[in-house]
Amino acid sequence: MDYGMKNRLSRIIKPKDGKTVMLAVDHGYFMGPTGGLENIGKSITPLLRYADSLMLTRGILRSQIDPKIDIPIVLRVSGGTSILKDDLSDEDIVVSMEDAVRLNVSAVALSIFIGSKNEKQGIINLSKLVDKGYKYGIPVLAVTAVGREMTRDARYLSLAVRIAAETGAGIVKTYYCEDFDRVVETCPVPVVVAGGKKTGEREALELAYNAVKHGAAGVDMGRNIFQSEKPANMIKAVKAVVHKGLAPEEAYEREYNS
Repeated sequence: MDYGMKNRLSRIIKPKDGKTVMLAVDHGYFMGPTGGLENIGKSITPLLRYADSLMLTRGILRSQIDPKIDIPIVLRVSGGTSILKDDLSDEDIVVSMEDAVRLNVSAVALSIFIGSKNEKQGIINLSKLVDKGYKYGIPVLAVTAVGREMTRDARYLSLAVRIAAETGAGIVKTYYCEDFDRVVETCPVPVVVAGGKKTGEREALELAYNAVKHGAAGVDMGRNIFQSEKPANMIKAVKAVVHKGLAPEEAYEREYNS
């Protein structure tokens, strides 16, 4: 891995503790105006000071994020489907690496759907993106997306994250599960955990705590932050859990309820 790629990765996963709190707001690329993201400029900008990186699409980056804000960008570059389609796995690469360079991103991200009928297409897309990324020194984050028919257990997720790493991903985003240690131990690159659907604040903090406790490099959380009643307090609480090791209840009382 060359200097540029290592440097970009170090902006996302902080060298001081090897941890990260990524703020995911890329939901609109297939879900449209998701609750809490109707006006991203208004709802997300106040949270950026607390996030270690921001995951989003190029359209929102260009139109809603102030370029003077110093935050590492993880750019969603896969797409081609919407929630109106039965099969969300039918994605392709929709952003060129040259455009990612123009946007000065720290990493690019795409989804792979292991076990779906479009599994091969996703893995090949990942391979092509990794090749392009090495050309420009930009790491790739592979999202191990899970279809409706897939089970989120250690056996499946270990398979998915290992395939992503073997194909060349520099970071892998996946789900938390029982025996999560096994998922991390068999993956040679950093693993971050998806926040998933909106739950209670304590439950989301528990997820972040358990993920890091069992080996994750951090979380890539969206709805459990921007759909919270107090988004800024919630991201501060998540950051306290991930970076300071606070127990969920302590983080809830000290940060969320402050």
